[in-house]
Amino acid sequence: MIVAIDGPAGAGKSTVARLLAERLGFRYLDTGAMYRALTWLALERGVDLEATQELVALAEAEEVAFAGTRVSIAGADVTDAIREPRIDRCVPVVARQQPVRGVMRRRQRVLADEGDAVIEGRDIGTVVAPEAAVKVYLVADEAERARRRMADRPGLGADALQTDLRLRDQSDAAQMQPAPDAERIDTTDLSIDDVVARIEELVRAARAPA
Repeated sequence: MIVAIDGPAGAGKSTVARLLAERLGFRYLDTGAMYRALTWLALERGVDLEATQELVALAEAEEVAFAGTRVSIAGADVTDAIREPRIDRCVPVVARQQPVRGVMRRRQRVLADEGDAVIEGRDIGTVVAPEAAVKVYLVADEAERARRRMADRPGLGADALQTDLRLRDQSDAAQMQPAPDAERIDTTDLSIDDVVARIEELVRAARAPA
């Protein structure tokens, strides 16, 4: 079974998806981490982030690997490095390039085919795994999203974070549409446990015999 969780930055996808996967005993796949890892590697190797074909070649040559919640690329564990502010600033440039997304989506589909998984991102329910048994689209108001991002990125100021969110939303707009059959959950006033419990109910319903 695939559980697809989509939504904008700061809506709670990563925290919810990790906890849900743990409770269900499913694999957890953070597709955003794949773009972050590629961005990190491109910066390390001095690749121009606007050079689409160079990025495509890099993505094809160096696959992103997951081991639980750990992320690695080119033999390096980048779990912590990909959450640095410099990656926050640069990853939208990489992620908006459609040929790069094409490479990543192919890899994401391969990972999805490996068995039960909770997959989070921007276009999982619409493009990567449109056949997912459960599709959820998380949203939250901008102030709450900024507050959450500030907790995750203490090195950035409030103004910088709000600007970052707006730029991310603009950059992601083309691929950040909820699937028609996705369950929309506003997480603004909900606890993580509340959100996870709601999705668990959807999973139980999907597993129930027709």
